[in-house]
Amino acid sequence: MNDDIKAIEAATWTYLDGLYEGDVEKLGQVFHPTSALTQSLDGELKIVPREDWFNAVRNRPAPKATGLERGDHILAIDLVGPGMALVKVKCQMPPRYFTDLLSFLKVEGKWVIAQKVFMTEMGR
Repeated sequence: MNDDIKAIEAATWTYLDGLYEGDVEKLGQVFHPTSALTQSLDGELKIVPREDWFNAVRNRPAPKATGLERGDHILAIDLVGPGMALVKVKCQMPPRYFTDLLSFLKVEGKWVIAQKVFMTEMGR
């Protein structure tokens, strides 16, 4: 099980690096092609397919390139079973601060993000 935790942690850091660097190739390494991002926005469920999100990442300035401070933290890794895990992370693109719940599944021997559920808080 320790190897699974290490693999999930490494995949999570690949996600966080890709997010900070605006690197869709890195994000594509860890997000399953069928994955999506889900949030509650103004009381309504909003689902964004992976490719739509990747296009948004490609078309916005990367936090690293704009000099935004990096503040990523893995808060918890819950290995639910041999093929499923839930990871809770905090990350930021000031003035927006995010809490992500990343649902990982082990697919063909590799841990991938099947779904990202997140919330956004605005800073001061």
